Amino acid sequence: MSALAAESTPTDGEFPFTTGDFRAIADLLYKASGIHLADAKATLVYSRIAKRVRKLGLDSFKSYCDLLRSDPDHPEHAAMLSALTTNVTRFYREPHHFEHMAAELLPPLIARARAGGRVRLWSAGCSAGHEPYSMAMTLLEAFPDAARYDVRILATDIDPLVVDHARRGVYNSGDVEPIAANLRSKFLTREPAGGWKVAPALAEIISFGVINLMETWPMKGKFDAIFCRNVAIYFDEPTQTRLFTRFAQHLAPDGRLYIGHSERSLIPELVSAGLTIYRLKDKS
Repeated sequence: MSALAAESTPTDGEFPFTTGDFRAIADLLYKASGIHLADAKATLVYSRIAKRVRKLGLDSFKSYCDLLRSDPDHPEHAAMLSALTTNVTRFYREPHHFEHMAAELLPPLIARARAGGRVRLWSAGCSAGHEPYSMAMTLLEAFPDAARYDVRILATDIDPLVVDHARRGVYNSGDVEPIAANLRSKFLTREPAGGWKVAPALAEIISFGVINLMETWPMKGKFDAIFCRNVAIYFDEPTQTRLFTRFAQHLAPDGRLYIGHSERSLIPELVSAGLTIYRLKDKS
């Protein structure tokens, strides 16, 4: 018996779960999002999807897979995606990116904006909002009146539930610990019921939306910065190549792509501009 078969038929499981069930769910997830589930993830799939099977009143994973296959528009597709996607994030994660943004990226962009130009930044995989709000705080520290100009941050994720969380902008005390005290007092307010809410100045320059990176992107213009960190690690190599190629096509000539610490772009259109930072290759 293979390791997958042994792992994917737990004898103490509440619901029957076979290798075929795992592969069916993995295939559905891959087609919907580009996320590749290795065989070793069978236990994770069982633990997360068993809750959905129970909530739907089904008796097995086979019944669950049959439900998904029978109706491509069933809302459970979104629920499965939400259950299986990982949303581990924090404010100012990988701080060298925000230091680079403040010191290298923003000065010419601020000058362009003050001269009437357009500036666009994208958090592609914004999760619960920690990343785009970190971008916004970095921007407003350097450019307090940014909202008066054509400067905006687009924040998107495949999971509508985390996008709603991000849009609300309410976080607990543990979440806001990485934010320096002076920035916390400037950009967040305490909620009467507990927790912290982002200031309107941050929300004013961010537009939130649901975008599947594997599908058509509605944006037509170029971006001066794209943050997509710790997303590509969940994709196989062909999907990573396709994603980075599309990012290159949407990057402004002097723009920067920021990716996660364990990710690398191997496409020729992008060259290193710092630690996990990329720019377009010169055409000359």
